[in-house]
Amino acid sequence: MSATAAVEMPEISETGLTVKEVSQRIESGQSNAVKTSTSRSVKDIVRANVFTLFNGIIFVAMVMVLVTGSWRDAVFGFVIIINTGIGIFTELKAKRTLDKLSILVASDFLVRRDGEDVEVPHNEIVLGDLLWIRSGEQVPADGQIIQTWGLELDESMLTGESRTVRHKVGEQVYSGATAVSGMALVKVNAVGSHSYAATLTAQAKVYKKTVSDLNKGINTILKFMTFLVVPLCILLILSQIHTVGGWDAALSTGEWRQAVVSAVAGVVGMIPEGLVLLTSLNFAVAAMRLARHNTLVQELESVETLARVDALNLDKTGTITDGGIAFNQLIMLGSRWRELPAQPTEGGSFETLTEQAATQALYDCCNEEQPNGTGQAVLAGLKAQGYEPGQVESRVPFSSARKWSAVVKPILPPAGGDSRSESEGGRTEITPSHLAMTAPASGGETWYMGAPEVIISALGGDYSDVLQQVNDYANDGNRVLLVARSTASLADTDNPQIDPQAKPVALVLCSEKIREDAEQTLAWFREQGVRCRVISGDNPVTVGAIARKVRLTGEHEPRFMDARELPEDVNELARVLENVDVLGRVLPNQKKAIVQALHTQNHVVAMTGDGVNDALAIKEADLGIAMGNAAPATKAVAQVVLVDSKFSHLPDVVARGRQVMANMERVASLFLVKTVYSALISLGVVLTQIPYPYLPRHITYIGALTIGMPAFILALAPNTRRYIPGFLKRVVTFALPGGIATALSVLLTAWFLPGIMGWDVTKNVDLSALRATSAIILFLMGVFVLARVAQPLNSWRGILVAAFAAAGVIGAFIPFVANFFALILPTGTTLVATLIALGGSALIFVICLWLAPLVGKVSGKLLRQHGFNI
Repeated sequence: MSATAAVEMPEISETGLTVKEVSQRIESGQSNAVKTSTSRSVKDIVRANVFTLFNGIIFVAMVMVLVTGSWRDAVFGFVIIINTGIGIFTELKAKRTLDKLSILVASDFLVRRDGEDVEVPHNEIVLGDLLWIRSGEQVPADGQIIQTWGLELDESMLTGESRTVRHKVGEQVYSGATAVSGMALVKVNAVGSHSYAATLTAQAKVYKKTVSDLNKGINTILKFMTFLVVPLCILLILSQIHTVGGWDAALSTGEWRQAVVSAVAGVVGMIPEGLVLLTSLNFAVAAMRLARHNTLVQELESVETLARVDALNLDKTGTITDGGIAFNQLIMLGSRWRELPAQPTEGGSFETLTEQAATQALYDCCNEEQPNGTGQAVLAGLKAQGYEPGQVESRVPFSSARKWSAVVKPILPPAGGDSRSESEGGRTEITPSHLAMTAPASGGETWYMGAPEVIISALGGDYSDVLQQVNDYANDGNRVLLVARSTASLADTDNPQIDPQAKPVALVLCSEKIREDAEQTLAWFREQGVRCRVISGDNPVTVGAIARKVRLTGEHEPRFMDARELPEDVNELARVLENVDVLGRVLPNQKKAIVQALHTQNHVVAMTGDGVNDALAIKEADLGIAMGNAAPATKAVAQVVLVDSKFSHLPDVVARGRQVMANMERVASLFLVKTVYSALISLGVVLTQIPYPYLPRHITYIGALTIGMPAFILALAPNTRRYIPGFLKRVVTFALPGGIATALSVLLTAWFLPGIMGWDVTKNVDLSALRATSAIILFLMGVFVLARVAQPLNSWRGILVAAFAAAGVIGAFIPFVANFFALILPTGTTLVATLIALGGSALIFVICLWLAPLVGKVSGKLLRQHGFNI
């Protein structure tokens, strides 16, 4: 629990719960604690890394080999321990990093306890607490309104309806709703799993798998392998039993052990055991790297989505601008004021009087319980001029959906006599009696403040000249508000409407500070082919002027549009958006519709924002990015949070996603080549009933040097290649030529070399020589594939390939390594035969690479001729 809240809250008589009562409720489980995290729990991480399908297959295979007594051939089982250990360690490290960072963006809530207002975390709210609900906050627990100061809630996350709802005293509010304006004191009557908060939190913040191109591609590979491994394993065992003389001979001589070991060699080769590990490792490392740049990734898999983004919707305030607003001036509308039924006092200054009244009304409109950024800037500017709060009978707080606020001011009774006073220089000071004389004869008066287009559209009469003035100021980059006045009191504050008889009085000019890094960041996105659009609730002309300053569209003039002119049909909206760069006066539900429209054109959409009005669109987008100073509701639904609210982090965020995707494509290609050649060799062995041409320990040694260790390095290497759709198709297209070439090379050697050399493969010595030669061929082909994956080789990648190739050769000359992995260096005629086989293998590799595109082109043409669209 924090100290007394710094924000000054309204005086109330309720004292709230005592410390003892709070403790009792927490002990009895009546707190708002719910299971929510930006990362998986330790238990989930361990379970997800240990209990996998392929760990199970490898474990069973290892047990089978250990039963035979050939423990050296079971060394592949250590892959389980290594992979699992690395996966758990990396995810735990990422979890610690992300959990620490998530604390920085966690939101506290204000409650009334022991007669004081204190801030407590979400989980420490208890049943019976008096809870303050303030503008921009997401309601954390269900409760009943005790007092309200114009509270309006966006309940779209509960009801699906985007309109705001104004609530009265005694009405129920539900967790998951978002306060868009006003404030209320609520008595909590449902917490934790008994409230809407539990289900909302589950939807918004739990660790979840993001369905993506990468995940779908890898899952397809794994699903295919699942159906392939089990039947092939059975067939391999049967074929290897046959090669040693059948079951009777195998059992009597003990050759069944060698048959099992040979079968396991084929199974182990088919399993891409490191692929799943590297995927999660890549996500976790990317998240940790982003965390070092104050970027919180709330869903690890969303890192991959970053690479696919081709449409970026930017909220102006807090993204392109730093959120800082300054009040510049109030400009009276001249003759427009004179249309009001008000007369100046004798000898008084009419213009001074009206400007004073309008400025005071502006102050009172902005002086809400929780004013937004513009309201705070106006208040700060007017306080500096000496203005103080005036009398207000009732008010309608500002709403992003309504885009205006209003106050009803009482009529001050006329003071007797001449209440003017002369200041230095003879300037007339305005007193309450002057203000009273400008008011209508009876009733109250209503002052409106808000978006000029919205207010004027509700007024009777032609105010095109006022709109022209608004556009002129907006074209210079000003944020323009309109002050209007009605002689009638606001009739219904629950369903407020603008009086059509109200008259425009003054324009309010404010300006925003553009972020220093905005122009450079937008230039980077243009170069990377990401289409950026600015979507704002402000005047489209104003937003367009700012977009021009930051060169949103480069050398071209940004095209802007008022969102009120947008079509409601999603398909028509998508067509319109193609020719629009800036949208102004956008309502929260329109932001969501814009994202949906872009989805119809197969765009991968990212949405940035910091306000409550951005929450719906951020949740709808493929990737939601919230600023660190965003409203709690906005941060809750975003996958990525820029903790320090720096727009300049976005290029690094996207670049990190591209690194993950591009590198995982390399790694998946490398692993899939092994899967392809292992499956083909196993099939060839089953069909021709020959001994398996290498041992499990061979594939362990070769796989570690040509696939496993290089893959870890390549997976984490820098890579800024743009994302191109079709991950699985490219991986398979790459893997097939290399896999087929390797399988052909090994099988041809196994089929023909024994005859050429006069070997009897039923004898262990000759079979060992064949397996040693096959292992050498397998290693050479592995180096070829690695070199192809690592291209271009004119950098550190060439050194990487050379280093692992050298390590493989050197290992064969080290007695311990050679004995452990059964590596035999050929000599004499065997050496000559091996060199010829190596030369043939290299030729097969080149031919397969040359034929692959030709076969693809011909097969593609045939498929298209038969009506298949590929």
